[in-house]
Amino acid sequence: MVMKRSGLLVFAALCIALLSVGVFGLSSKAARASWHGRARAASQNTGTISGKVLFSGTALKRAALDMRSDPVCAGQHSETVLAEDGEVNDNGTLPNAFVYIAEVPGKYKAPSTPVTLDQTGCMYVPHVLGIMAGQPLRIVSHDATTHNVHFMSKNNRQWNQSQQPGTPAMTHRFFHPDIMVRAHCNDHPWMSAYIGVTSNPFYAVTGDDGTFTIKGLPPGEYTVTTWTATFGTQEQKVTVSAGETAEANFTFTHQ
Repeated sequence: MVMKRSGLLVFAALCIALLSVGVFGLSSKAARASWHGRARAASQNTGTISGKVLFSGTALKRAALDMRSDPVCAGQHSETVLAEDGEVNDNGTLPNAFVYIAEVPGKYKAPSTPVTLDQTGCMYVPHVLGIMAGQPLRIVSHDATTHNVHFMSKNNRQWNQSQQPGTPAMTHRFFHPDIMVRAHCNDHPWMSAYIGVTSNPFYAVTGDDGTFTIKGLPPGEYTVTTWTATFGTQEQKVTVSAGETAEANFTFTHQ
């Protein structure tokens, strides 16, 4: 009798466990379906701007970077390293263009996830980046030499810190929008980067194909601005409709 009762208890426990797994699985599926549904609804209520940053004219001859002052830096490169400012992609577009929208209705909380600025090969990586005001910037170094990270800003306080090799990452925050903050290494004068500090998440940086995409915009008319380190800045008025993608192409010239 005891064995039968024990068997029944084990069977009941198994049934409860299986039922729990089934309910949990259904709940997870329902949660995923709900999330996807909200994402679809958000994409239907907002719009996108995409385009290219093109170049017309004669490309500049970029300067060769002289790293001989620090053997650690020079020893990391077997070929000549060229300045990144003024670079033109093989398809006639511009990399490292910062595309942003300064004025967007509403308030946007800065993410807690940090943006990373790396120092590797005695170069800043990436060369151009975007970050929201208040969002943490994580500064790391993979070089076996000391760097000095100097942020030169118009709307935020100056920041100047040395970073020894093998030391932990440093964290910094910009609290006011600023286009653009220049990062400079006082120990290695060829090192530079540019940081676009914005009040909203609607920005992008072009890569080796010169394209950009800015998603999640409320419907309306916006001024889209494209900044480049060498060829200046341009603006365009763009109208965004819900569920649609508006196109905005920019062409920079140099003769």
